[in-house]
Amino acid sequence: MMNLDSNHYPYASRRSVVYARRGMVATAQPLAAQAGLQVLQAGGNAIDAAIAAAAALSVVEPTANGIGGDAFALIWHGGKLHGLNASGAAPQRISLAALKEAGHTSMPKYGALPVTVPGTPGAWASMAERFGKLPLSQSMAGAITLAQEGFPVSPMVAYAWQAAHKTFLNELKAEHFQPWFDTFGAEGRAPRAGEIWRPAGHAQTLQSIASDHAASFYRGALAEKIAACVQGAGGYLDVADLAAYQPQWVDPISVNYRGYDVWEIPPNGHGLVALMALNILKGFDFSERDSALTHHRQIEAIKLAFADGHAHIAEASAMRVSVSDLLSDAYADERRRLIGARATLPLAGEPPRGGTVYLSTADSEGNMVSLIQSNYMGFGSGLVVPGTGIALHNRGNNFTLDADHPNCLAPGKRPYHTIIPGFMTKDGAAIGPFGVMGGFMQPQGHVQMVMNTVDFALNPQAALDAPRWEWLQGNKVNLEHTAPEHLFRSLAGLGHEVAWSGNQLGFGRGQIIWRDAHGVLCGGTEPRSDGSIAAW
Repeated sequence: MMNLDSNHYPYASRRSVVYARRGMVATAQPLAAQAGLQVLQAGGNAIDAAIAAAAALSVVEPTANGIGGDAFALIWHGGKLHGLNASGAAPQRISLAALKEAGHTSMPKYGALPVTVPGTPGAWASMAERFGKLPLSQSMAGAITLAQEGFPVSPMVAYAWQAAHKTFLNELKAEHFQPWFDTFGAEGRAPRAGEIWRPAGHAQTLQSIASDHAASFYRGALAEKIAACVQGAGGYLDVADLAAYQPQWVDPISVNYRGYDVWEIPPNGHGLVALMALNILKGFDFSERDSALTHHRQIEAIKLAFADGHAHIAEASAMRVSVSDLLSDAYADERRRLIGARATLPLAGEPPRGGTVYLSTADSEGNMVSLIQSNYMGFGSGLVVPGTGIALHNRGNNFTLDADHPNCLAPGKRPYHTIIPGFMTKDGAAIGPFGVMGGFMQPQGHVQMVMNTVDFALNPQAALDAPRWEWLQGNKVNLEHTAPEHLFRSLAGLGHEVAWSGNQLGFGRGQIIWRDAHGVLCGGTEPRSDGSIAAW
Protein backbone atom coordinates (compact mmCIF):
# COMPACT_ATOMS: atom_id res chain seq x y z
CA MET A 1 0.00 0.00 0.00
CA MET A 2 1.13 3.55 -0.67
CA ASN A 3 2.32 5.53 2.32
CA LEU A 4 -0.89 7.50 2.94
CA ASP A 5 -1.60 9.68 5.97
CA SER A 6 -4.75 8.35 7.64
CA ASN A 7 -5.22 11.56 9.64
CA HIS A 8 -4.91 14.02 6.73
CA TYR A 9 -8.27 15.28 5.44
CA PRO A 10 -7.79 18.62 3.66
CA TYR A 11 -11.37 18.90 2.41
CA ALA A 12 -14.70 19.24 4.17
CA SER A 13 -16.64 16.00 4.40
CA ARG A 14 -20.17 15.06 5.35
CA ARG A 15 -21.79 12.00 6.80
CA SER A 16 -25.49 11.27 6.40
CA VAL A 17 -27.72 9.78 9.07
CA VAL A 18 -28.24 6.04 8.83
CA TYR A 19 -31.74 4.52 8.74
CA ALA A 20 -32.72 0.91 9.47
CA ARG A 21 -35.54 -1.10 10.98
CA ARG A 22 -34.21 -4.46 12.19
CA GLY A 23 -31.22 -3.33 14.19
CA MET A 24 -28.47 -0.77 14.65
CA VAL A 25 -25.13 -0.58 16.45
CA ALA A 26 -23.24 2.72 16.73
CA THR A 27 -19.68 2.74 18.07
CA ALA A 28 -16.43 4.66 17.69
CA GLN A 29 -14.74 1.73 15.91
CA PRO A 30 -16.10 -0.09 12.82
CA LEU A 31 -14.99 -3.60 13.82
CA ALA A 32 -16.83 -3.29 17.13
CA ALA A 33 -20.00 -2.12 15.38
CA GLN A 34 -19.78 -5.11 13.06
CA ALA A 35 -19.35 -7.46 16.02
CA GLY A 36 -22.59 -6.14 17.49
CA LEU A 37 -24.45 -6.42 14.18
CA GLN A 38 -23.32 -10.03 13.72
CA VAL A 39 -24.85 -10.89 17.07
CA LEU A 40 -28.14 -9.22 16.10
CA GLN A 41 -28.22 -11.18 12.86
CA ALA A 42 -27.55 -14.40 14.78
CA GLY A 43 -30.74 -13.93 16.78
CA GLY A 44 -29.48 -11.78 19.63
CA ASN A 45 -31.17 -8.66 20.91
CA ALA A 46 -29.86 -5.15 21.55
CA ILE A 47 -28.46 -6.23 24.91
CA ASP A 48 -26.46 -9.08 23.35
CA ALA A 49 -25.27 -6.69 20.63
CA ALA A 50 -24.15 -4.15 23.23
CA ILE A 51 -22.13 -6.83 25.05
CA ALA A 52 -20.58 -7.93 21.74
CA ALA A 53 -19.61 -4.39 20.78
CA ALA A 54 -18.34 -3.56 24.28
CA ALA A 55 -16.18 -6.69 24.43
CA ALA A 56 -14.84 -5.95 20.94
CA LEU A 57 -14.03 -2.37 21.94
CA SER A 58 -11.89 -3.70 24.78
CA VAL A 59 -9.74 -5.24 22.03
CA VAL A 60 -9.81 -2.73 19.18
CA GLU A 61 -9.77 0.50 21.23
CA PRO A 62 -7.47 -0.25 24.18
CA THR A 63 -6.54 3.44 24.33
CA ALA A 64 -9.85 4.22 26.02
CA ASN A 65 -11.22 1.11 27.69
CA GLY A 66 -10.52 -2.48 28.61
CA ILE A 67 -11.33 -5.48 30.73
CA GLY A 68 -9.90 -3.75 33.80
CA GLY A 69 -12.23 -0.74 33.75
CA ASP A 70 -15.77 0.22 34.79
CA ALA A 71 -19.07 0.40 32.92
CA PHE A 72 -22.55 1.94 33.15
CA ALA A 73 -25.63 1.19 31.06
CA LEU A 74 -29.19 2.38 30.49
CA ILE A 75 -31.30 -0.41 29.00
CA TRP A 76 -34.79 -0.03 27.54
CA HIS A 77 -36.45 -3.41 27.85
CA GLY A 78 -40.06 -4.43 28.34
CA GLY A 79 -41.28 -0.85 28.07
CA LYS A 80 -39.12 0.32 30.98
CA LEU A 81 -35.71 1.93 31.45
CA HIS A 82 -33.26 0.03 33.65
CA GLY A 83 -29.97 1.39 35.00
CA LEU A 84 -26.76 -0.57 35.66
CA ASN A 85 -23.93 0.85 37.74
CA ALA A 86 -20.90 -1.39 37.25
CA SER A 87 -18.33 0.84 38.90
CA GLY A 88 -16.06 -0.63 41.53
CA ALA A 89 -15.15 0.32 45.07
CA ALA A 90 -11.88 1.16 46.75
CA PRO A 91 -10.10 -1.74 48.50
CA GLN A 92 -11.21 -2.53 52.05
CA ARG A 93 -7.63 -2.27 53.33
CA ILE A 94 -6.94 1.22 51.95
CA SER A 95 -7.31 4.23 54.22
CA LEU A 96 -7.04 7.98 54.18
CA ALA A 97 -4.56 7.83 57.05
CA ALA A 98 -2.27 5.43 55.18
CA LEU A 99 -2.10 7.65 52.10
CA LYS A 100 -1.47 10.78 54.14
CA GLU A 101 1.19 9.00 56.17
CA ALA A 102 2.88 8.07 52.89
CA GLY A 103 3.01 11.77 52.01
CA HIS A 104 0.13 12.00 49.53
CA THR A 105 -1.88 15.22 49.49
CA SER A 106 -4.04 14.08 46.58
CA MET A 107 -4.87 10.78 44.93
CA PRO A 108 -2.08 9.63 42.59
CA LYS A 109 -2.80 9.41 38.90
CA TYR A 110 -0.83 6.26 38.07
CA GLY A 111 0.19 3.09 39.86
CA ALA A 112 -1.63 0.82 42.30
CA LEU A 113 -3.21 3.31 44.70
CA PRO A 114 -5.96 4.63 42.36
CA VAL A 115 -6.96 1.11 41.25
CA THR A 116 -10.51 0.24 42.32
CA VAL A 117 -12.34 -3.03 41.63
CA PRO A 118 -12.94 -3.29 37.85
CA GLY A 119 -16.64 -3.56 37.03
CA THR A 120 -16.72 -4.08 33.25
CA PRO A 121 -16.72 -7.91 33.15
CA GLY A 122 -19.43 -7.93 35.81
CA ALA A 123 -21.49 -5.56 33.65
CA TRP A 124 -21.33 -7.87 30.64
CA ALA A 125 -22.32 -10.90 32.72
CA SER A 126 -25.15 -9.09 34.51
CA MET A 127 -26.62 -7.73 31.29
CA ALA A 128 -26.54 -11.15 29.65
CA GLU A 129 -28.11 -12.88 32.64
CA ARG A 130 -30.96 -10.40 33.05
CA PHE A 131 -31.86 -9.36 29.52
CA GLY A 132 -29.81 -11.27 26.95
CA LYS A 133 -31.14 -13.91 24.56
CA LEU A 134 -27.80 -15.52 23.72
CA PRO A 135 -25.16 -17.16 25.92
CA LEU A 136 -22.31 -14.83 26.85
CA SER A 137 -19.91 -17.11 24.98
CA GLN A 138 -21.77 -16.40 21.73
CA SER A 139 -22.05 -12.64 22.29
CA MET A 140 -18.32 -12.39 23.03
CA ALA A 141 -17.14 -14.70 20.25
CA GLY A 142 -16.41 -11.84 17.83
CA ALA A 143 -14.23 -10.06 20.38
CA ILE A 144 -12.33 -13.26 21.13
CA THR A 145 -11.67 -13.80 17.41
CA LEU A 146 -10.40 -10.22 17.03
CA ALA A 147 -8.02 -10.76 19.92
CA GLN A 148 -6.84 -14.14 18.60
CA GLU A 149 -6.29 -13.09 14.98
CA GLY A 150 -5.35 -9.45 15.49
CA PHE A 151 -6.78 -6.45 13.67
CA PRO A 152 -5.57 -3.38 11.76
CA VAL A 153 -5.39 -0.41 14.13
CA SER A 154 -7.75 2.42 13.17
CA PRO A 155 -6.50 6.01 12.71
CA MET A 156 -7.79 7.77 15.84
CA VAL A 157 -6.88 4.80 18.03
CA ALA A 158 -3.34 4.97 16.62
CA TYR A 159 -3.22 8.71 17.31
CA ALA A 160 -4.30 8.26 20.95
CA TRP A 161 -1.98 5.26 21.39
CA GLN A 162 1.05 7.23 20.23
CA ALA A 163 0.19 10.07 22.61
CA ALA A 164 -0.22 7.66 25.53
CA HIS A 165 3.03 5.83 24.75
CA LYS A 166 4.92 9.13 24.76
CA THR A 167 3.34 10.13 28.09
CA PHE A 168 4.02 6.77 29.72
CA LEU A 169 7.67 6.78 28.62
CA ASN A 170 8.05 9.97 30.64
CA GLU A 171 5.82 9.06 33.58
CA LEU A 172 6.10 5.31 34.23
CA LYS A 173 9.65 4.51 35.34
CA ALA A 174 9.10 1.87 38.04
CA GLU A 175 9.63 -1.82 37.24
CA HIS A 176 5.98 -2.70 37.90
CA PHE A 177 4.97 -0.65 34.83
CA GLN A 178 7.06 -2.79 32.45
CA PRO A 179 4.13 -5.15 31.62
CA TRP A 180 2.32 -2.15 30.08
CA PHE A 181 5.21 -1.61 27.66
CA ASP A 182 5.47 -5.35 27.02
CA THR A 183 1.77 -5.46 26.14
CA PHE A 184 1.09 -2.14 24.42
CA GLY A 185 4.53 -1.11 23.18
CA ALA A 186 6.33 -4.36 22.48
CA GLU A 187 8.00 -2.90 19.38
CA GLY A 188 9.33 0.02 21.39
CA ARG A 189 6.55 2.23 20.05
CA ALA A 190 2.79 2.36 19.60
CA PRO A 191 1.34 0.65 16.52
CA ARG A 192 0.63 2.84 13.52
CA ALA A 193 -2.69 3.13 11.71
CA GLY A 194 -3.28 0.12 9.51
CA GLU A 195 -0.74 -2.09 11.28
CA ILE A 196 -1.94 -5.46 12.58
CA TRP A 197 -1.89 -5.69 16.36
CA ARG A 198 -2.56 -8.86 18.33
CA PRO A 199 -3.06 -8.30 22.07
CA ALA A 200 -1.09 -10.82 24.10
CA GLY A 201 -3.21 -12.78 26.56
CA HIS A 202 -6.38 -10.83 25.80
CA ALA A 203 -8.19 -13.64 23.96
CA GLN A 204 -7.67 -16.13 26.77
CA THR A 205 -8.98 -13.65 29.34
CA LEU A 206 -12.07 -12.88 27.25
CA GLN A 207 -12.62 -16.61 26.76
CA SER A 208 -12.48 -17.14 30.51
CA ILE A 209 -15.00 -14.35 31.16
CA ALA A 210 -17.33 -15.69 28.45
CA SER A 211 -17.19 -19.30 29.61
CA ASP A 212 -17.88 -18.76 33.32
CA HIS A 213 -19.71 -15.40 33.34
CA ALA A 214 -16.71 -13.62 34.86
CA ALA A 215 -16.52 -15.98 37.86
CA SER A 216 -12.76 -16.48 37.43
CA PHE A 217 -12.25 -12.74 37.09
CA TYR A 218 -13.78 -12.08 40.51
CA ARG A 219 -13.32 -15.36 42.39
CA GLY A 220 -10.75 -17.48 40.56
CA ALA A 221 -7.35 -17.54 38.87
CA LEU A 222 -7.75 -14.16 37.20
CA ALA A 223 -8.70 -12.56 40.51
CA GLU A 224 -5.54 -13.95 42.10
CA LYS A 225 -3.40 -12.53 39.28
CA ILE A 226 -5.07 -9.10 39.53
CA ALA A 227 -4.59 -8.92 43.29
CA ALA A 228 -0.96 -10.03 43.01
CA CYS A 229 -0.27 -7.39 40.37
CA VAL A 230 -1.75 -4.57 42.46
CA GLN A 231 -0.11 -5.64 45.71
CA GLY A 232 3.22 -6.11 43.95
CA ALA A 233 3.03 -2.47 42.91
CA GLY A 234 2.32 -1.30 46.45
CA GLY A 235 -1.48 -1.29 46.36
CA TYR A 236 -4.21 -2.66 48.60
CA LEU A 237 -6.65 -4.48 46.29
CA ASP A 238 -6.96 -8.16 47.24
CA VAL A 239 -8.98 -11.22 46.27
CA ALA A 240 -11.60 -10.48 48.93
CA ASP A 241 -12.38 -7.12 47.28
CA LEU A 242 -12.87 -8.81 43.93
CA ALA A 243 -14.93 -11.67 45.38
CA ALA A 244 -17.32 -9.25 47.09
CA TYR A 245 -18.06 -7.29 43.90
CA GLN A 246 -21.53 -7.15 42.36
CA PRO A 247 -22.79 -4.64 39.76
CA GLN A 248 -25.77 -2.66 40.99
CA TRP A 249 -29.10 -2.30 39.19
CA VAL A 250 -30.39 1.20 39.88
CA ASP A 251 -33.37 3.42 39.10
CA PRO A 252 -32.33 6.06 36.55
CA ILE A 253 -32.87 9.75 37.33
CA SER A 254 -34.34 12.33 34.95
CA VAL A 255 -35.57 15.84 34.25
CA ASN A 256 -38.20 16.87 31.76
CA TYR A 257 -36.74 19.17 29.15
CA ARG A 258 -39.41 20.76 26.93
CA GLY A 259 -41.58 17.64 26.93
CA TYR A 260 -38.72 15.12 26.67
CA ASP A 261 -37.50 13.12 29.65
CA VAL A 262 -33.70 13.01 29.72
CA TRP A 263 -32.33 10.11 31.79
CA GLU A 264 -29.01 9.48 33.53
CA ILE A 265 -27.51 7.04 36.04
CA PRO A 266 -27.69 8.40 39.63
CA PRO A 267 -24.54 9.16 41.66
CA ASN A 268 -21.76 8.14 42.05
CA GLY A 269 -21.80 9.13 38.36
CA HIS A 270 -22.02 12.77 37.32
CA GLY A 271 -24.94 12.49 34.91
CA LEU A 272 -26.61 14.62 37.56
CA VAL A 273 -24.49 17.56 36.32
CA ALA A 274 -26.06 17.34 32.85
CA LEU A 275 -29.56 17.18 34.35
CA MET A 276 -28.95 20.18 36.63
CA ALA A 277 -27.70 22.21 33.66
CA LEU A 278 -30.72 21.27 31.53
CA ASN A 279 -33.03 22.13 34.41
CA ILE A 280 -31.50 25.60 34.51
CA LEU A 281 -31.55 26.02 30.73
CA LYS A 282 -35.21 25.07 30.29
CA GLY A 283 -36.13 28.40 31.82
CA PHE A 284 -34.67 30.26 28.82
CA ASP A 285 -35.94 30.47 25.25
CA PHE A 286 -33.48 29.56 22.50
CA SER A 287 -34.11 30.42 18.87
CA GLU A 288 -30.62 30.20 17.36
CA ARG A 289 -27.93 27.63 18.00
CA ASP A 290 -24.85 29.52 16.78
CA SER A 291 -25.41 32.67 18.80
CA ALA A 292 -23.26 34.11 21.57
CA LEU A 293 -26.26 34.33 23.92
CA THR A 294 -27.07 30.62 23.48
CA HIS A 295 -23.46 29.60 24.11
CA HIS A 296 -23.09 32.02 27.03
CA ARG A 297 -26.14 30.60 28.81
CA GLN A 298 -25.11 27.01 28.13
CA ILE A 299 -21.61 27.62 29.50
CA GLU A 300 -22.86 29.47 32.58
CA ALA A 301 -25.40 26.73 33.30
CA ILE A 302 -22.70 24.04 33.06
CA LYS A 303 -20.44 26.02 35.39
CA LEU A 304 -23.23 26.25 37.97
CA ALA A 305 -24.03 22.56 37.62
CA PHE A 306 -20.38 21.52 37.96
CA ALA A 307 -19.95 23.74 41.01
CA ASP A 308 -22.72 21.77 42.67
CA GLY A 309 -21.51 18.46 41.25
CA HIS A 310 -17.98 18.84 42.53
CA ALA A 311 -19.27 19.87 45.96
CA HIS A 312 -21.99 17.27 46.42
CA ILE A 313 -21.62 14.20 44.14
CA ALA A 314 -20.17 11.08 45.74
CA GLU A 315 -21.19 7.52 46.51
CA ALA A 316 -24.94 7.87 47.08
CA SER A 317 -24.74 6.83 50.73
CA ALA A 318 -22.14 9.54 51.41
CA MET A 319 -24.01 12.43 49.78
CA ARG A 320 -25.32 15.11 52.13
CA VAL A 321 -27.74 16.58 49.58
CA SER A 322 -30.39 14.52 47.82
CA VAL A 323 -30.68 14.15 44.04
CA SER A 324 -34.30 15.33 44.21
CA ASP A 325 -33.27 18.53 45.97
CA LEU A 326 -30.59 19.27 43.38
CA LEU A 327 -33.07 18.62 40.55
CA SER A 328 -35.98 20.57 42.02
CA ASP A 329 -37.50 23.32 39.90
CA ALA A 330 -37.19 25.75 42.81
CA TYR A 331 -33.44 25.17 43.02
CA ALA A 332 -33.07 25.46 39.24
CA ASP A 333 -34.91 28.80 39.38
CA GLU A 334 -32.55 29.98 42.12
CA ARG A 335 -29.45 28.98 40.16
CA ARG A 336 -30.79 30.40 36.88
CA ARG A 337 -31.07 33.84 38.45
CA LEU A 338 -27.27 33.83 38.83
CA ILE A 339 -26.79 33.86 35.05
CA GLY A 340 -26.32 37.42 33.95
CA ALA A 341 -24.91 39.22 30.95
CA ARG A 342 -21.27 38.33 31.62
CA ALA A 343 -19.18 35.28 32.54
CA THR A 344 -19.03 34.53 36.26
CA LEU A 345 -17.18 32.27 38.69
CA PRO A 346 -20.02 30.44 40.48
CA LEU A 347 -19.83 28.69 43.82
CA ALA A 348 -21.73 25.61 44.89
CA GLY A 349 -25.22 26.30 46.15
CA GLU A 350 -27.14 24.93 49.11
CA PRO A 351 -30.43 23.49 47.85
CA PRO A 352 -33.33 23.21 50.26
CA ARG A 353 -33.18 19.77 51.85
CA GLY A 354 -35.91 17.44 50.66
CA GLY A 355 -9.47 7.61 28.73
CA THR A 356 -13.80 6.10 27.56
CA VAL A 357 -15.87 4.34 24.90
CA TYR A 358 -19.58 4.80 24.30
CA LEU A 359 -21.95 2.73 22.20
CA SER A 360 -25.65 2.58 21.35
CA THR A 361 -27.66 -0.40 20.12
CA ALA A 362 -31.26 -1.05 19.08
CA ASP A 363 -33.22 -4.03 17.76
CA SER A 364 -36.54 -4.75 16.07
CA GLU A 365 -38.15 -5.86 19.36
CA GLY A 366 -37.94 -2.34 20.78
CA ASN A 367 -34.92 -2.94 23.04
CA MET A 368 -32.30 -0.18 23.13
CA VAL A 369 -29.02 0.15 25.05
CA SER A 370 -26.88 3.10 26.03
CA LEU A 371 -23.54 1.76 27.32
CA ILE A 372 -20.28 3.37 28.31
CA GLN A 373 -17.08 1.77 29.63
CA SER A 374 -13.69 3.18 30.42
CA ASN A 375 -10.24 2.71 31.88
CA TYR A 376 -10.02 6.49 32.57
CA MET A 377 -7.29 8.77 31.23
CA GLY A 378 -6.79 6.46 28.28
CA PHE A 379 -4.97 3.34 29.43
CA GLY A 380 -5.70 3.92 33.11
CA SER A 381 -3.26 3.27 35.93
CA GLY A 382 -0.37 2.05 33.78
CA LEU A 383 -0.56 -1.35 35.46
CA VAL A 384 -1.14 -4.40 33.27
CA VAL A 385 -1.69 -7.84 34.79
CA PRO A 386 1.09 -9.89 33.13
CA GLY A 387 -0.05 -12.36 30.50
CA THR A 388 -3.74 -11.38 30.62
CA GLY A 389 -4.14 -8.21 28.56
CA ILE A 390 -5.89 -6.62 31.57
CA ALA A 391 -4.98 -2.93 31.84
CA LEU A 392 -6.20 -1.78 35.24
CA HIS A 393 -8.05 1.51 35.50
CA ASN A 394 -7.33 4.41 37.84
CA ARG A 395 -10.83 5.57 38.84
CA GLY A 396 -9.70 6.11 42.40
CA ASN A 397 -7.91 9.21 41.14
CA ASN A 398 -11.28 10.98 41.41
CA PHE A 399 -11.39 10.56 45.20
CA THR A 400 -10.40 13.55 47.29
CA LEU A 401 -8.23 13.29 50.40
CA ASP A 402 -10.21 16.06 52.10
CA ALA A 403 -11.77 14.35 55.12
CA ASP A 404 -14.65 16.85 55.18
CA HIS A 405 -15.74 16.20 51.57
CA PRO A 406 -18.46 13.61 50.77
CA ASN A 407 -16.21 12.18 48.02
CA CYS A 408 -13.31 11.53 50.39
CA LEU A 409 -11.48 8.22 49.99
CA ALA A 410 -12.76 5.45 52.25
CA PRO A 411 -12.51 1.64 52.23
CA GLY A 412 -15.21 -0.02 50.13
CA LYS A 413 -16.42 3.29 48.72
CA ARG A 414 -16.97 4.12 45.04
CA PRO A 415 -15.46 7.39 43.72
CA TYR A 416 -17.09 10.26 41.87
CA HIS A 417 -17.34 8.84 38.35
CA THR A 418 -17.17 10.65 35.01
CA ILE A 419 -18.62 8.10 32.58
CA ILE A 420 -22.33 8.55 31.89
CA PRO A 421 -24.72 6.96 29.39
CA GLY A 422 -27.76 9.03 28.35
CA PHE A 423 -31.26 8.12 27.21
CA MET A 424 -34.31 10.09 26.09
CA THR A 425 -38.01 9.25 26.26
CA LYS A 426 -41.22 11.12 25.52
CA ASP A 427 -44.64 10.39 27.00
CA GLY A 428 -43.38 7.06 28.33
CA ALA A 429 -42.03 5.84 24.98
CA ALA A 430 -38.37 5.36 24.11
CA ILE A 431 -36.76 7.93 21.81
CA GLY A 432 -33.34 6.38 22.24
CA PRO A 433 -29.81 6.24 23.60
CA PHE A 434 -27.16 8.94 23.29
CA GLY A 435 -23.79 9.64 24.82
CA VAL A 436 -20.59 11.63 24.50
CA MET A 437 -17.44 10.10 26.00
CA GLY A 438 -14.53 12.13 27.31
CA GLY A 439 -14.03 12.68 31.05
CA PHE A 440 -15.48 15.94 32.35
CA MET A 441 -16.62 16.81 28.81
CA GLN A 442 -19.38 14.22 29.10
CA PRO A 443 -22.13 16.23 30.87
CA GLN A 444 -21.27 19.17 28.62
CA GLY A 445 -21.63 16.94 25.57
CA HIS A 446 -24.94 15.59 26.84
CA VAL A 447 -26.34 19.10 27.24
CA GLN A 448 -25.21 20.06 23.75
CA MET A 449 -26.63 16.87 22.17
CA VAL A 450 -30.01 17.28 23.88
CA MET A 451 -30.29 20.93 22.90
CA ASN A 452 -29.13 20.26 19.35
CA THR A 453 -31.96 17.74 19.09
CA VAL A 454 -34.79 19.34 21.05
CA ASP A 455 -34.17 23.08 20.67
CA PHE A 456 -32.58 23.17 17.22
CA ALA A 457 -34.17 20.12 15.51
CA LEU A 458 -30.87 18.68 14.25
CA ASN A 459 -30.86 15.07 13.06
CA PRO A 460 -28.52 12.70 14.95
CA GLN A 461 -25.61 13.12 12.55
CA ALA A 462 -25.92 16.91 12.41
CA ALA A 463 -26.21 17.03 16.20
CA LEU A 464 -22.86 15.22 16.44
CA ASP A 465 -21.24 17.15 13.58
CA ALA A 466 -22.01 20.57 15.08
CA PRO A 467 -19.01 22.44 16.57
CA ARG A 468 -18.70 22.01 20.33
CA TRP A 469 -17.47 24.04 23.25
CA GLU A 470 -15.81 22.76 26.42
CA TRP A 471 -15.70 24.60 29.71
CA LEU A 472 -12.37 23.90 31.44
CA GLN A 473 -12.22 25.84 34.71
CA GLY A 474 -12.87 29.36 35.94
CA ASN A 475 -13.93 31.34 32.89
CA LYS A 476 -11.77 29.29 30.50
CA VAL A 477 -13.62 27.84 27.52
CA ASN A 478 -12.31 26.01 24.47
CA LEU A 479 -14.12 26.42 21.17
CA GLU A 480 -13.73 23.84 18.45
CA HIS A 481 -11.79 25.18 15.48
CA THR A 482 -14.84 24.75 13.23
CA ALA A 483 -17.00 27.13 15.32
CA PRO A 484 -17.91 30.48 13.71
CA GLU A 485 -15.41 33.24 14.45
CA HIS A 486 -18.14 35.61 15.62
CA LEU A 487 -18.80 33.29 18.57
CA PHE A 488 -15.18 33.53 19.66
CA ARG A 489 -15.19 37.33 19.59
CA SER A 490 -18.63 37.72 21.17
CA LEU A 491 -17.96 35.28 24.02
CA ALA A 492 -14.65 36.98 24.74
CA GLY A 493 -16.56 40.25 24.93
CA LEU A 494 -18.83 38.72 27.58
CA GLY A 495 -15.86 37.90 29.83
CA HIS A 496 -15.18 34.32 28.79
CA GLU A 497 -11.51 33.40 28.40
CA VAL A 498 -11.90 31.74 25.01
CA ALA A 499 -9.33 29.70 23.12
CA TRP A 500 -9.52 27.85 19.81
CA SER A 501 -8.72 24.15 20.00
CA GLY A 502 -7.89 21.65 17.30
CA ASN A 503 -7.41 18.80 19.80
CA GLN A 504 -8.78 15.74 18.01
CA LEU A 505 -9.78 14.10 21.28
CA GLY A 506 -10.73 17.13 23.35
CA PHE A 507 -14.44 17.59 22.59
CA GLY A 508 -15.71 14.08 23.25
CA ARG A 509 -16.89 11.37 20.91
CA GLY A 510 -20.56 10.48 20.70
CA GLN A 511 -23.19 8.18 19.24
CA ILE A 512 -26.96 8.61 18.88
CA ILE A 513 -29.80 6.29 17.86
CA TRP A 514 -33.40 7.57 17.78
CA ARG A 515 -36.51 5.46 17.07
CA ASP A 516 -39.61 7.04 15.50
CA ALA A 517 -43.27 6.10 16.01
CA HIS A 518 -43.09 3.67 13.08
CA GLY A 519 -40.12 1.76 14.49
CA VAL A 520 -37.60 3.27 12.07
CA LEU A 521 -34.14 3.70 13.60
CA CYS A 522 -32.11 6.81 12.78
CA GLY A 523 -28.46 6.91 13.86
CA GLY A 524 -25.52 9.28 13.88
CA THR A 525 -21.88 8.56 14.67
CA GLU A 526 -18.95 10.67 15.79
CA PRO A 527 -16.99 12.43 13.02
CA ARG A 528 -14.11 13.13 15.43
CA SER A 529 -13.24 9.45 15.74
CA ASP A 530 -13.27 6.25 13.69
CA GLY A 531 -17.03 6.11 14.33
CA SER A 532 -19.23 3.67 12.44
CA ILE A 533 -22.84 2.51 12.34
CA ALA A 534 -23.68 -1.07 11.45
CA ALA A 535 -27.33 -1.37 10.47
CA TRP A 536 -29.72 -4.09 9.40
